[in-house]
Amino acid sequence: MGRSIYQHLGKLPSMIDLDNQTGLNFSLEALEIIASSLCSREVELLIVDDSTIEALNLQHREKASATDVLSFPVDLPPNLESSSAFPLGSIVVASSFVVEKASYFRHSVQDELSLLFIHGMLHLLGYDHEVDNGEMRQKEATLIEAFALPNSLIIRTEEK
Repeated sequence: MGRSIYQHLGKLPSMIDLDNQTGLNFSLEALEIIASSLCSREVELLIVDDSTIEALNLQHREKASATDVLSFPVDLPPNLESSSAFPLGSIVVASSFVVEKASYFRHSVQDELSLLFIHGMLHLLGYDHEVDNGEMRQKEATLIEAFALPNSLIIRTEEK
C-alpha cells in the first residue's frame, strides 16, 4: 500500500503558482508533493468556476461545455525543454467538478483535487490517454497507489 501524501508535508520548496479564483479549500502542500515527484519545474494551478473553464474548453478544444481539468504545457525549443528555469505549464481545474465528484465517489475534496492534478500534470509531461497505448493510465495508477489515493479516477476513465 502507498504512503499517504500527508506523510511528506513540510519537506518541499514551493513549485506551484496558485490562482484560486473560488472558495475551494485544500492543502497546496499535498499537491506540491505530487508535483515534486514528477518534475522539478514550476506549475501554474488555476482553480476556476464553470463559465471560465467552459470558455477555455471552447477556445482551445472547440468543446462548448465545462470540464473537470485542462492542461496547457509551455512550448519551449527542444534545447530548453528540460530547463527548470521555465515553467512546465498550467493546469486549470473547475472547483464545481472537484466538489461534485468528491461527493459522488465519497472521498475528500483534497483527494479529488489530487487526482485531477495528477491527470493534469501527466498531460503537461506529454502523456495523452487519447492516443497512447495505456501508458498514461498506468502512470496514473502507479501515482494513485504511491500516494494512497482512491481509485475513482481509474474507474471512471476506464468506463469511457
